[in-house]
Amino acid sequence: MLIAGPCVVESHAMILKTAGAIQRIARRYRIPFIFKSSYKKANRTSGASFSSIGMEESLEILAEVKKKFGVPILTDIHTVEEAQWAAQVADVLQIPAFLSRQTELLQAAGRTGKVINIKKGQFLAPQDMKLAAEKVAMTGNKKIMLTERGTTFGYNNLVVDMRSLSIMRQTGYPVVLDATHSVQLPSGEKTKSGGQPEFIFPIARAGVAAGCDAIFIETHPNPARALSDAASQLKLDLLEDFIKQIVSIDRVVRKVVK
Repeated sequence: MLIAGPCVVESHAMILKTAGAIQRIARRYRIPFIFKSSYKKANRTSGASFSSIGMEESLEILAEVKKKFGVPILTDIHTVEEAQWAAQVADVLQIPAFLSRQTELLQAAGRTGKVINIKKGQFLAPQDMKLAAEKVAMTGNKKIMLTERGTTFGYNNLVVDMRSLSIMRQTGYPVVLDATHSVQLPSGEKTKSGGQPEFIFPIARAGVAAGCDAIFIETHPNPARALSDAASQLKLDLLEDFIKQIVSIDRVVRKVVK
C-alpha cells in the first residue's frame, strides 16, 4: 500500500494537482493508495515556521480530494479535540511520532472508529509500540497501523533499524515504513530540519525487502519551495520510478514468503 502526498496543505491547486498525479501512478501499478497531507504542522523547529493555511480550509481541500479522486485520506491530529474534527474528513488519523505516548490522544483517536496510524517515537524502541497500540485497542478499535520513521541519538540525525519492522509486526498490526521522515536531519539547518533525500530510494527498497506492509512517502511538485520539510520530500517527478522499484521488490518478497 502507498501512503503519499505533500507534507502539509499549502494551497488548493497544489494539493489537487499532486493527488491526481499520485493516483494515476498508483493505478498504473495497481497499488492501493491513501492520500496524505497535514492540515496543520504543530511540531516545527522554529516558532516562526509555517504551520497551516487554516484548519477549516485545509480540511475542506482534503474533503474535495476524497470526493474527486475517491481515495482515503490520512492526516495528523495533535490534540484530543482535533480527533473529532479531523475524523469528519479523514479515513486514517495519524498520531505524530512525538505524541506516540500521549494516552488521551491515542484513546480519543481510537474512539472515532477510524483507522489509526501511530508513528513510532524517535525515542522509542520498536517493542514499545505494542503498548501504544494497546491504548487504542482499549477503546475497542483495533484498526491500527504502526509506522517506523527512524530513531534519534541526538546530533541532528536519524537511524533506521530494519529489525524494527519485524519486531513491530509481532504485534499483529500492519507496519509502515516512512521513507521520507527517515532521511530528515532534525534541526540540521539550525532553524529548520535538513534532510538527505538521496537516501529515500535505498531506505524504501530495504524496507520493502524487509517485508513492510506499506510505504509512506511525502512528495511535492517542487520540494525546494515546500513550506514544510523541504529538505526531505521526494520530487513528484521521481515518484513513478520510486513506485516501479518498490513494487518490483515487493512482488519478489511475497513470492519468497509464500
